[in-house]
Amino acid sequence: MECMDRQEKIGGVELDWRFYDGQDVYNEGDAVEERVLSVLQEGQDPWQALREDDRWPVLYQLSARRGLIVEPMNIGKADRVLEIGAGMGPVTAALARRCAHVDCVELSARRSLANAWRNRDCGNIRIYVGNFERVELEGQYDCVTMVGVLEYAASYIHDEADPFAAIVQRAASLLRDGGRLYVAIENKLGMKYFAGCREDHLGALFAGICGYEAGGVRTFTHSQLERLLLENGFRSAYFYYPYPDYKLPQQIFSDDYPPTALDVLTSGANYDLPRQLLFDEEKALRSLAGSDEMKVFSNSFLVEAVKA
Repeated sequence: MECMDRQEKIGGVELDWRFYDGQDVYNEGDAVEERVLSVLQEGQDPWQALREDDRWPVLYQLSARRGLIVEPMNIGKADRVLEIGAGMGPVTAALARRCAHVDCVELSARRSLANAWRNRDCGNIRIYVGNFERVELEGQYDCVTMVGVLEYAASYIHDEADPFAAIVQRAASLLRDGGRLYVAIENKLGMKYFAGCREDHLGALFAGICGYEAGGVRTFTHSQLERLLLENGFRSAYFYYPYPDYKLPQQIFSDDYPPTALDVLTSGANYDLPRQLLFDEEKALRSLAGSDEMKVFSNSFLVEAVKA
């Protein structure tokens, strides 16, 4: 996708193309993404669009529920927020409603255009199109978010030693002292994977549990993720537990308010992937209610890390 102007505006949204190299590293299929872009450009009712096309990637990109992952985040009206990997903008919309300004970084030109069209009525969003490791950002932020991004770090962070540590370190460098990083990611040991759901990124049974022998994607256990953050610029890590997962959350628990035996947990989130049903994961989770093991086997995490 060729972009002639180095900077442009769609409605109130600023698009900065200075760091875009013409390569979109990741997409969910040209036809699907073009469909979502056209819905947003034409201002169609998302629910009507979903009645006409209920493919999972279309639902994922158009559902307003995506933005609910922002609810637990400590974001004030005066805050400057950086969203790494903004995609087509459903989380951007939720962030923009809560803060003074959002800077987005997104590899994909098409996704950046979709984000701008979706949020064109906002006047507090700037989208940098390009690789996060190349984009030159100004000043420091009160909050940085990585929602569904950390697991792909090896694909776009060129650090042979540890791209996952490198992206966390760069996020820390862009935060003011005491600033907050929010990471939403699947749990490598999510109960749904033991119960027969396929690994979200590779589509294979037990891929994460067995250590990701292929594919380049990597998720983490509770303790691995905590250690990654604490060893790379952060002094604390507070965990939230979205159910059925962070993608389309319906319930969000936390370290201080974990699920109890009375909570009915939404389970089985494998969306468009075929699965096996090896046991009732809701019963298994209920049997762990109130224990630390409940945190270990949560399907996904949202973590608040405070800069050291």
